Order: sequence, then C-alpha cells, then structure tokens
Amino acid sequence: MSPTETIVASTETHTPVSKKAITEPRVLNEAYGYAKPSSFSRGLRLDIKGVTILMISGTASIDEHGKTVHVGDFGAQMARTLHNITGLLAAEGATWKDVVRTTCYLRDIERDYDQFNQIRTQFFREQGLNPLPASTGIQAILCRPDLLIEIEAMAMFESDRGSK
Repeated sequence: MSPTETIVASTETHTPVSKKAITEPRVLNEAYGYAKPSSFSRGLRLDIKGVTILMISGTASIDEHGKTVHVGDFGAQMARTLHNITGLLAAEGATWKDVVRTTCYLRDIERDYDQFNQIRTQFFREQGLNPLPASTGIQAILCRPDLLIEIEAMAMFESDRGSK
C-alpha cells in the first residue's frame, strides 16, 4: 500500500485533541521552509481538559535563518539550544518551570557530557527549577554533521492560567 492510498477510518468517533503548531520566527524558522525542507513542527501545543502540553521537537543551535551557529563550540551550541527552547516555550506563555521532561542528544557523549552537565546544571539553577525535569541523555548522530547537541522538551501547565 502506498502512503497516498486512503485507509478507511474506524466507525468509532471521537473528539480530537485540540492541537496547534508552536512557532517563534524571531528565534528559529520552520524546518519545512529550509532550502532542504524537513517535515515537522518545531513543537505542538495540545490542550486536554484544562491542561496544556507543549511538545518541543529536537532543537539545536540553529538561528532564525535556519543556519547552524557556533560550529565546533559545544558550550555556545548548548547555550543557543537552550535559548531556542526558551523562545519556543515563551511563545506559548510557558517557562522552564513548566518543563517536565527533556531528552538530550549529544554527538559525542564521552567528550561533551561533563561540559553539557555543567552548563545544564547552571542554567537550571538560574531558572530556579525544583524539582528538576526528568531527563535522558543519549549519544546520537544528529541531523546535521556540524551539530553537537540537540534537546527536545515537554512542558505541562493548567490551561486556564492565561497563556495565549
């Protein structure tokens, strides 16, 4: 069966979850707008029975023009990655205090983990996080050879607190 063939849906009906793409073009642009487009949203906002869940896609040291920045400098790439995630959270009225989980992908975990953990620990202290988000660190080949770190995040908060 080809991906474009129609699949008959179940006869059961359900109410779909309210969802919308998270964007913040002042921080980074949409991957589908790249010279080599990629089909994903920067993040999704799900609103479920009074709770908002933000699912931030893997985010890296990419500027608002879709270019990798700070090539070869792990610390600067980590800082830009955190900056980009902060902007995406803020676009939905959230902060790092709403983050419940991160997954952190390092190109070379043996070489970079100590620096990664020092920067993350300092950043989380500055954000006043308590408790800390659940987190997993993974060594991975990233989507661009010049990227050293990529982080995805999940945030949750009560929807009625006034976010946009």
